[in-house]
Amino acid sequence: MDNPISSLMNKHIATVDINDTIDKVEKIMDLHKLKFALVIDSNQGCFGVISYSDIVHFHERGKNSKTERAWELCTHKVIEVSPDTSAREAAKLMVKHKINHIVITENKIK
Repeated sequence: MDNPISSLMNKHIATVDINDTIDKVEKIMDLHKLKFALVIDSNQGCFGVISYSDIVHFHERGKNSKTERAWELCTHKVIEVSPDTSAREAAKLMVKHKINHIVITENKIK
């Protein structure tokens, strides 16, 4: 468990624009068979994360996926770690913040 998180991470990620509709986000995630997507702002910074479970809850509430936007649904508090962070430390952060996904970057997210 002291291996770097980079040895476990999914290197195939999808990004969506903050103004993409939930319908478009869902299609992108389905196309790439991903459980989450990064929501990117106009400066190419990470604005948030949308997970598959976020979308499931969205539909459960009966919202319109053709009008609601990614920025309205995403989790805004992104937890970021470097690739050399230990898997143990990443797991602790995920438990502490009660999240299922963390963002692994080589350079600080804007």
